[in-house]
Amino acid sequence: MNREELLRRVDHTVLSQTATWEEIRTLCDDAVAYGTASVCIPPSYVKRAKEYLGDRMAVCTVIGFPNGYNTTAVKVFETKEALREGADEIDMVVNLGDVRMGEFEKVTEEIRALKEACGEKVLKVIIETCLLTEEEKIALCRAVTEAGADYIKTSTGFSTAGATFADVELFAARVGPEVKIKAAGGISSFADAEQFVNLGADRLGTSRLVKIVKAEG
Repeated sequence: MNREELLRRVDHTVLSQTATWEEIRTLCDDAVAYGTASVCIPPSYVKRAKEYLGDRMAVCTVIGFPNGYNTTAVKVFETKEALREGADEIDMVVNLGDVRMGEFEKVTEEIRALKEACGEKVLKVIIETCLLTEEEKIALCRAVTEAGADYIKTSTGFSTAGATFADVELFAARVGPEVKIKAAGGISSFADAEQFVNLGADRLGTSRLVKIVKAEG
């Protein structure tokens, strides 16, 4: 798989707390130049980024980020606001306290509520694999599938670790056939990116691949 094919799977991402519009605009320009799948940016920049990009690039943003413990009502409001301002894709964080307590029906209902808010727009569900047991990951594969989300995503990139090959393999074996996989967090080379795709990832959350190509150019 060549670099261009891998870049087409990248959600080119800047989610740092101190991100400025100049950084977001550069991210947008680079995403267009290198043909990524989307830009993934903080909600506060969605409207400005969509006005800047128009139809040149999909805009993705995050909901309940990075901890996931907002109420469902707040997450639904955030989602509707982001979509109103031009977001094309939503990456939500599940409530990990609910996961730890085994309240998977509640988790499923929350995902379903956000998918209903998204309608035909893409919903990706971040489960933060580094904080979970294998049994919890398997239960969340089932929850994401039952709720009708479009993607299951490994990580926020703001916790103790990011995507692993083992987690993507687990997802591929456990999610329903309609659910795609996004690996995110710590993807730092094209070799690793290709391995994630070979294991089943459809999207890659990273900024490093574009930086590599840009530095070489």
